[in-house]
This record gives sequence, C-alpha cells and structure tokens, in this order.
Amino acid sequence: MKVLVPIKRVIDYNVKARVKADNSDVDLANVKMAMNPFCEIAIEEAIRLKEAGTATEVIAVTIGAKAAQEQLRTALALGADKAIHIETDEKLESLHIAKLLAKLVEQEAPELVILGKQSIDSDNNQTGQMLAALTKRGQGTFASKVDINGNTVNVTREVDGGLQTVALKLPAIVTTDLRLNEPRYASLPNIMKAKRKPLDVIAADSLGVDLTPRIQLMKVEEPAKRSGGIIVEDVAQLVEKLKTEAKVI
Repeated sequence: MKVLVPIKRVIDYNVKARVKADNSDVDLANVKMAMNPFCEIAIEEAIRLKEAGTATEVIAVTIGAKAAQEQLRTALALGADKAIHIETDEKLESLHIAKLLAKLVEQEAPELVILGKQSIDSDNNQTGQMLAALTKRGQGTFASKVDINGNTVNVTREVDGGLQTVALKLPAIVTTDLRLNEPRYASLPNIMKAKRKPLDVIAADSLGVDLTPRIQLMKVEEPAKRSGGIIVEDVAQLVEKLKTEAKVI
C-alpha cells in the first residue's frame, strides 16, 4: 500500500509571528521555519503503518518555494521513502493546493493520503476535504485513531459530542488530529541517509492547474492588546460592573 503525505512549511510554532510595518502580510524575514505540527503527526502515522507492514511506501510531498525542500528532507529523515516537491513561488490558496495534490494523486495512485487537518498559519482546515471531493475518495477527518483492515480503514474522529468512528473503503483521505500519535525525532544517522533518498521536483505550472488568486489579502493586524483589570471593593460593586459594563448578567 502506497501512502502519500502532503506537508507544509510554516513558521516554527515556538516563534512569535510579526506583522510587516505596512500591514500587508506576516513578516517572514529571518524567521525560523519548520514542518507544520499536524503534518508531523501525519508523517508519523504513515511511518507507523509501514513499520507495521501495512504500508509498503511512504511518499512526502510539499508545494511551495525551493526552501520547502528543507521540510521534505526532514520527512525523509523521519522515515519517508521518497519526496516530491511541487515548486512554485506563488502564494497559493487551499483550493489551489487541493487541485495540485489531486493531480499528483492521479499520477501516483496512492491507496491512502494522510495529511494534517490544518496548518498553524492559515488555520483554514479545508485542503483535506477539498482533496477528497476532487478525487472522489471517502474522507475521515480529525482522526485520533486509524485502523486499517484489508480494504477498509476505520477512522476514529474527534467531534464536538465525543468520538465518532467511520469506515472508509480504500483509496481514502485521512486528516490527522493532535491525539493521533506522538511524532518521533529524526536521528543523526537517518538525517544523513535522507540526503541520499530521492527528491523529485515538479514545476507547478506543468500540472495544468489554474493558480489565479481568488482571495485578496486586504490587511494583517496584530491582535488588540488586552487592557489591565481593576480591583473592586466588594461583591456588590463586582455585580454592578458585571451588569452595567460587562453586561454578562
């Protein structure tokens, strides 16, 4: 079974994002970048499937500028067998990403696509669902457990009311939630081996997808700073302020 794992290059989650002085976008100059945490979980799950003998090949793929190959090498060091870089300098939207991935799914014909449920920069939570629709595959989103049995994959999903398990016929699309697994760290020997693993580069323009922007970014602002609290003299004053100022009671 071939497993395809799309990953994304994002600002490292330990770094505080800065806004450009002209409020046009987030400032990425000299900022540490890393693999999206949900994508790390997806890679880990694919590797575990291979270690269990369920999967035969794990392919990592990313879409973006040449610098994103750094995250592909990380995926290879973690245990992926092969990497594919769909190269473009365009600022892509979720639908663009899903259409490009759909073309790759058509070429590679993986039985399972595992990807993070969302990225920590745009937080759109759209790509997996769009990809499932474009490829006409069953989808199991927000997975906290994945169990493959023959031609069926059972996905336990985290929903508002608790847990829901859905059975999907392969081929299928699965998006990962935080509690699916604990990603491993890449060892030094595997980092060295990753340099010799295949990394194919495909120009995004060659896939025949219209990458014309459909969303215009108007402005980026930092969240308003929280104002300091006040000390009330007694419970009566607290209740009065909750009624007249906060208007919560």
